[in-house]
Amino acid sequence: MSEGAGGDDQPSDRMRERVPQGSRRFWVVLDADRRVVAAGFLAVVFLSMVAAGTLLPTPAFELLTNGDPHETLFNALVGSTITGVTLVLTLSQLVLSQELGAVGDQRDRMEGAMQFRQDAADAAGVDVAPTEPSAFLRGLVEATREQAESLRDAAPDGDAGDAVSTYVSNLTGNADAVTDQLEGAQFGEFDVVWAALNYNYSWKIYAGERIQSSYGDELDEEATAALADLLDTLKLFGPAREHFKTLYFQWELSDLSRTLLYAAVPALAAAIVALVFFNPANYPGYTLGVNHALVVVSAATTVAVLPFAILLAYILRIVTVTKRTLSIGPFILRETNRSGEVDYEEEA
Repeated sequence: MSEGAGGDDQPSDRMRERVPQGSRRFWVVLDADRRVVAAGFLAVVFLSMVAAGTLLPTPAFELLTNGDPHETLFNALVGSTITGVTLVLTLSQLVLSQELGAVGDQRDRMEGAMQFRQDAADAAGVDVAPTEPSAFLRGLVEATREQAESLRDAAPDGDAGDAVSTYVSNLTGNADAVTDQLEGAQFGEFDVVWAALNYNYSWKIYAGERIQSSYGDELDEEATAALADLLDTLKLFGPAREHFKTLYFQWELSDLSRTLLYAAVPALAAAIVALVFFNPANYPGYTLGVNHALVVVSAATTVAVLPFAILLAYILRIVTVTKRTLSIGPFILRETNRSGEVDYEEEA
């Protein structure tokens, strides 16, 4: 089983190689700065309006001065912006409601968090687990690497040893890459979740259980214990990743709510000014074949849809990550042609 090369049996460790999308689309959906993505959407809106108004058989100036199409447009934009702000406030309340509860509920949350931290500390072989999410996840990943190396040292010769060696080589390679990604990553940025998504723990649990099932009789007590410890730590990584992913979503939605409220002010102002004070008939001129009234309407529309562009940029990443992490544990929800057998002899 080789890192990054799934073949017919193993999916790639890196999420980028498990997603059937082009590199540019993948960059836009997940990796790019959300402000850049929002700016890209706004540029598409502006250029599309200018291009359509310029290329249509009927001149844009004639269309804009025939009746009141711009008034209809900006009336709708004013209403949608106000409605959007209301929805943002509702969204903020929904996020806030996750943090509210009776003292008994809060105590249960606290006890659960402390118990999980202690379990993680025991698995990593430290007295106290780190408090920073990146360091916490890095500790678990490093623990799996150390336990995998202990498993390889205790593995017997023959087919069982070959299967263990291949399994451990894949795991340690993936663990080293993810550890480097988590080094210095700050929570609140996408880096922590991104690195966690690149650790394909669910397949490693499945492959480890296959070794346990197929070669359990050939493993001595030390190797059996090492494999059990490794699987236990991998099973801790799953809920840890999901916990920090949930916290990241709450963080991101809080930032989104605040950003949308800020963006609503210029968007609403642009729509109102264009509705009340703009008269296309006063802009009959052309520059480079583009009507001035068309440029003004396109620019005002672009500013007015700013909240929607920001919402689209943020939600696009959130729903993509959610779709890719719907299951916890060794389940593959995407289409695959893999059977229940694992080829442990695939070259690392």
